[in-house]
Amino acid sequence: MRLTAGSSDAVDLDHVDLFDPELFALGDPHAIWDVMRAEAPLHHQTLPDGRTFWSVTRYEDVCRVLGDHRVFTSERGTVVTQLGQDDIAAGMLMTSTDPPRHTEVRRSISGRLTARAVASWEERIRRAVVGFLEPALDGGRWDLAEGAWRLPMIVAGALLGIPERDWDELVRLTAMVTAPTDPEFRIGAEHATLTIAHHEIFEYLNAHIRQRRAAGGEAETLFDHLMAVRAGGAPLTDEEIAYDAYSLLLGANATTPHTLSGTVLTLIERPEQFDKVQADPSLTPALVEEGLRWTSAACNFMRYATADTDVAGGTVRAGDAVVAWIGSANRDEAQFAAPHQFDVVRAENRHVAFGFGPHYCIGAPLARMTARIFFEELFRMFASVELDGEPQHLRSIFIAGMTHLPLVTRKRATP
Repeated sequence: MRLTAGSSDAVDLDHVDLFDPELFALGDPHAIWDVMRAEAPLHHQTLPDGRTFWSVTRYEDVCRVLGDHRVFTSERGTVVTQLGQDDIAAGMLMTSTDPPRHTEVRRSISGRLTARAVASWEERIRRAVVGFLEPALDGGRWDLAEGAWRLPMIVAGALLGIPERDWDELVRLTAMVTAPTDPEFRIGAEHATLTIAHHEIFEYLNAHIRQRRAAGGEAETLFDHLMAVRAGGAPLTDEEIAYDAYSLLLGANATTPHTLSGTVLTLIERPEQFDKVQADPSLTPALVEEGLRWTSAACNFMRYATADTDVAGGTVRAGDAVVAWIGSANRDEAQFAAPHQFDVVRAENRHVAFGFGPHYCIGAPLARMTARIFFEELFRMFASVELDGEPQHLRSIFIAGMTHLPLVTRKRATP
């Protein structure tokens, strides 16, 4: 997906197709979202097979839809690829469960993922990032996007107690879930790809649960902690544990790699921004926040209206699907000054890249720390980073990212 918006002069909202993966792989949805925010903040689309959905694109409306679980439920599905098919994981998968049960399960896990709790992982993450970046020191061609897929698993896999030998396969399977039409990950038709990926992930997680139960002992990993969680006065079932572990894996693997790759590409395209951070490393946390806003890797979330509801100047009916476009909200002129400018010294940056409301990303502190360390080490190790070929964007209507970002680097001289 193009991260820098082009001209919106030729956008015809009567013929916009936000369900087309090619738009996100090769096109420019930002130009479309600009027009939708101005002219159709509540936009209706009917697919050729008869399925329909509403889109909200303004920051305020996106926060309304994601923040009000009573009116906009998560329990029929939250990913646009599930449109028209009720989520079989509703009430078990954290992302597909509304409060109060969602709150009970989330609260029991979130204590392990606060900024204070994950601080102890900093040195381990730093070692992993340095090891990840070291191959680029020789100045040869290096594909950041291809390698970055694995980086979050170094953290999430260790937190969950998943053996390193299994990380690459789980990364591949979660990529199949988020981009089932991308040639890199597709196996036959989209539905077949999703079915295979879900089956293999849950087979693996259920086997891991059985193994951890057989091992017994103290809770050492986040997986063990899930097995000890109680919600509604009862322990989670093995099925619920598998679903929640899946949610954590998917959250880690689906977004962080694309935030890193997209931010690096943007810095290459705007060398003055690269120079600012290189000259003043204290800007790194602000760079991370601007990168999160700019890339909006999880570019949408879906909800269903539980009753006839007025939103964004119109009315959606009970049972209608509503897609909240994160990528658009994070470029809303009413919320961000000069939203289509990438600015590492942006003063006000209340982006919604991690979502909003009850389902705000539980792993946000860990993702922020991983990104901060990544850029600290990138600027410490390299004097320059340049493109060495065309980026290849992910063919996905859910995740805005890249499959390939070929680079060449020049390492910094040793002081």
